[in-house]
Amino acid sequence: MNQLPSGRRSLRPLAGVLAATGLSLTGTRISVIALPWFVLVTTGSATQTGLVAFCEMGPYVLVKAFIGPLVDRSGPRVVSWSTDLVSATAAMTIPVLHAADLLSFWLLMLLVAVIGAARAPGDLAKEVMVPEAADRGSVPLERATGLSGVMERLAFTLGPAAGGSLVAFLGPMTALVVNALCFGLGSVVISLVVPRSIGRTAEVPGHGPDAPGYWQRLGEGMRFLRRDPLLLTITAMIAVTNLLDTAFSTVLLPVWAKESGNGPAAIGLTGTAWGLSAVAASLTAAGLAHRLNRRLVFFAGFTLAGAPRFLILAADVPMWVVIAVFVASGFGAGFLNPILGAILYERIPRQLLGRVRGLGTSLAWMGIPLGGLVAGAVVSSAGLVPALAAAGVAYFLTTNLTGLRPEWRQMKRPPANAPEAGIPRPNDHAPT
Repeated sequence: MNQLPSGRRSLRPLAGVLAATGLSLTGTRISVIALPWFVLVTTGSATQTGLVAFCEMGPYVLVKAFIGPLVDRSGPRVVSWSTDLVSATAAMTIPVLHAADLLSFWLLMLLVAVIGAARAPGDLAKEVMVPEAADRGSVPLERATGLSGVMERLAFTLGPAAGGSLVAFLGPMTALVVNALCFGLGSVVISLVVPRSIGRTAEVPGHGPDAPGYWQRLGEGMRFLRRDPLLLTITAMIAVTNLLDTAFSTVLLPVWAKESGNGPAAIGLTGTAWGLSAVAASLTAAGLAHRLNRRLVFFAGFTLAGAPRFLILAADVPMWVVIAVFVASGFGAGFLNPILGAILYERIPRQLLGRVRGLGTSLAWMGIPLGGLVAGAVVSSAGLVPALAAAGVAYFLTTNLTGLRPEWRQMKRPPANAPEAGIPRPNDHAPT
């Protein structure tokens, strides 16, 4: 494990990355409630609601696929704070234009697309900084990814709770102002707390005519991802579950809240219940994940986290039953990202981290822009209950059938004396 050149242990880099991650994700989760609700109540159209989600996630996925070489070369720290600042500016512009009665639907879609395009490199840059920040603090990798999962789940808790409350009592535009403030604070944290030197060891920029160009460097990431069967299998499964999760959060859940009469407060309540349970699970994973059977915990977590949320909303049950199911679902979800993060950081060489993670995430997220569109179309044509039931069954089949593939045996931790993938060394471009 690498530490600071002086040998001193410092938790400041990891604390800064985690805090900025929590702030930006909290802002994102607030907007996930505020924007769909704003479009739904002003247009009454589930299709247009899904279209706005597409306008954010389409650019997000596209930019993330190609931004990896630039993150590796320019350094994740400067990419993170600068793109968070762009996201904050675009998010603040929406309520300003709305207050001036200048916010048309096409202009809203344009600003949402800018937010998505800026979020992609910002999120990737924070992910790339995690392993080096953990090294500097002498924090085990699974504990660092567990703590990162805690921040993500806290955002999934505070974001929906704040978003639902803000929308219910002050309106969706106020929620978007808070969203912008979260991005702005995240930019300040990275620029002031995270050392300038972090991320510079990932790749030493080449110079001269023999230095690899952008496309050659992007190709290195593609080749590494293509040659690793476990990473490809993970990417394919997550692509389907992400599509279904987006359909749930951007269309199915808001439509359920409206049709059931529970309103936006119910979205915040279910999100809070889910998030608190996920935080508890992520804290457990941070302390115990390095001792647990990865494969068993991973697929058990997906079984709880996926289909039950969809199916319970399709049933006519009391609100307390819905909350109970969301609590169980959140607990299962809390174990997923710490395990996934540790596997990815173990298998990807540090100097390829931005490229491989950017490409892998963009492929895993390629269904997200379509999630809202597909859900909106299905709800409009078949109704809410059939859409929820179909999505729940698809989620269950995806996570269970994929788990039968042999690649999942490679989830085991590497031996204690195995070389770290994150440390640059000769022939590091070969798959582990």
